[in-house]
Amino acid sequence: MKKQWTSIPGSVVAPQGFLASGVFCDIKRLGTGKGSDKGQKRDLALIVSTVPARAAGMFTTNQVCAAPVKVCREHLRRGTAQVIVANSGNANACTGAQGMRDARQMAVLAAERLHVEPRQVLVASTGRIGVLMPMDRVQAGIEAAAQLLGDAPEHAAEAAEAIMTSDTRPKQIAIEFKVGGVPVRLGGICKGAGMIQPGMSPTGARPASRPLHATMLCFLTTDAAIARPALQTALREAVAASFNRITVDGDMSTNDTVLVLANGLAGNREIRGGGDLAMFQAALSHVCLELAKMIVRDGEGVTRFVTVHVHGARHAADADAAARAVANSALVKTSWCGGDPNWGRIMDALGYSAARVVEEKVDIAYARPGGRKLLYSVKRGQPTKVSFATLCQAVAEKEFDLHIFLNLGRAEAVMYTCDLTEAYVDFNKGDVSNPAALGG
Repeated sequence: MKKQWTSIPGSVVAPQGFLASGVFCDIKRLGTGKGSDKGQKRDLALIVSTVPARAAGMFTTNQVCAAPVKVCREHLRRGTAQVIVANSGNANACTGAQGMRDARQMAVLAAERLHVEPRQVLVASTGRIGVLMPMDRVQAGIEAAAQLLGDAPEHAAEAAEAIMTSDTRPKQIAIEFKVGGVPVRLGGICKGAGMIQPGMSPTGARPASRPLHATMLCFLTTDAAIARPALQTALREAVAASFNRITVDGDMSTNDTVLVLANGLAGNREIRGGGDLAMFQAALSHVCLELAKMIVRDGEGVTRFVTVHVHGARHAADADAAARAVANSALVKTSWCGGDPNWGRIMDALGYSAARVVEEKVDIAYARPGGRKLLYSVKRGQPTKVSFATLCQAVAEKEFDLHIFLNLGRAEAVMYTCDLTEAYVDFNKGDVSNPAALGG
């Protein structure tokens, strides 16, 4: 579908009827972690619809699942919500029964301040694992954030900052498009830089065919009128092609969450299917993919952004397995860090993947982002005559595409990934002489 939207400011407050805020309430004093040691950075966010909204979500399929994820799944059974409360600095994961009480209490506290039912509040957390929430500070933060809600772009920016952990910059987007001739707006914020290879589903249940994947969180708002089943379907499709297609370090978080609120204030005819749903789907997929790419580009220690394309696999599962093997290979990623077009490591990763691979059929090539001109390093499993210096130039770019042709079928897959640098290791190796500096 031809892109029919324009970029606008305001991210989550760009759609009609949405407010946001972000405050500092010192949640990180317990379990600061390297990534969160940033002084008085905002660490609690509120996103509020002025009217009840249709709601949908996608959640981590990690078998170790944080309390706020469980609470969100419970609250979304009704299909509506009005408030999102999110904190950084503490994941509220592996915190047992007390963690569940604290996650529910966050919903209660926000509900009381904003005059809604607790089940209309969705909760999200990110930060250190295994540390109880400092609920006195959380309560103070919710009370302060409720007083500062607003619909200006700076309010959205404050919320985007408040959910950051090891991120170096906030991640925001908003677009406007038309549904049935009526202007509709869609905005989002997200966070994530490490512990990134999401694999999310609507219920958190892991399909048997899916492989395992710092937390990624994404909050989306729209003033579109859309039926709840259509909203959940659209979100599932958008996440499958975006957040579930990225990897920084191959680690699936306990807290991965994507939430969307649709309050209907645009006044369009309710989206249920057909061309209206196709338009909304395209817009939502665009927003999610742009946010997902922002996460990879801001990965911990990242210096290169690489799009891995696998072509010609026997079936979709093979294409996915091959792409993930290459995108997550420590040897491949470290070679990219050094600007080394080490195709042997790529062949090795393909070979040990779960995909069917025939060595004599594999082609490997590089291209500029989105480019069609391919520079082949491997043809039919053997090195080409392209010089090493020329190949080095291809992978010296900050962003490039890697194309892998298995030549066994028609299935394709894509992964958005990055290099693995000394900075990533230094950031994550920890300092046991200073337990307070250890990350989650």
